[in-house]
Amino acid sequence: MAGASPTHNKIFSNLFGNLFNKLRGKDCLPYGSDMRFHIPENSLYTYPDISIICGDIITAPEDENSAIRPSVIIEILSGSTRQYDQSGKFKLYRDIPTLTEYIMVDSEAIRVEVFRINEQERWELQEYKSINETLNIPFLQIEIPLADIYEATKL
Repeated sequence: MAGASPTHNKIFSNLFGNLFNKLRGKDCLPYGSDMRFHIPENSLYTYPDISIICGDIITAPEDENSAIRPSVIIEILSGSTRQYDQSGKFKLYRDIPTLTEYIMVDSEAIRVEVFRINEQERWELQEYKSINETLNIPFLQIEIPLADIYEATKL
């Protein structure tokens, strides 16, 4: 998000750095908010705060600068984006056939919400509300302590 708060930017840096290090040598890579996605199933073009693509980047046939198949999307919530990220945008993201996890990290409180697709192909919510908890991302087989995500944020 252009013009994001210092807290938003610290969370982004902490999370992106952790993801990059933990995914090093694997088939999945994190990308920042300059990676544009197109969802052909509903025509949305969007720039998630962090996206993770596994395997080769597949681009939209009509736009070689827009990827179409992320595995994990992470949005860092702020006052101005919270409602859309939690409802309207998530509804559109659910149309992505390769999406396994949608993670929302609050920038105003210690809170992470993770929606993951289960074996019945339904979205389940897991919440993390304590700095002592560890975010688990099963699809990527990694864990990140919330203390690392919120480091230096004064939350």
